Amino acid sequence: MQKREHKDGTVYRILVRGKGGEMLREKVEKVINEVRPALQADGGDVELVDVTEEGIVKLRLMGACRGCPMSTYTLKLGIEQRLKEAVPEVKEVIEV
Repeated sequence: MQKREHKDGTVYRILVRGKGGEMLREKVEKVINEVRPALQADGGDVELVDVTEEGIVKLRLMGACRGCPMSTYTLKLGIEQRLKEAVPEVKEVIEV
């Protein structure tokens, strides 16, 4: 579910659905849950913050992943690559 704010300050919530009617956020969460054990094995974790209509996935790295010199590789070559393979609607993954 995405939030949109109108000029008058009214906030609207809209559903972002992927192919087959499955919500895009649900598809992303499923993949995140598949990669999470590998992160946790090294003392880290990841939190899904947002998925935009444009296919931008916003993640927060936590634990040992936060501040790790290899975290960019983990994010881009691990998580982002896996997400793009499994969820074609994903265009980019960014850390927030």
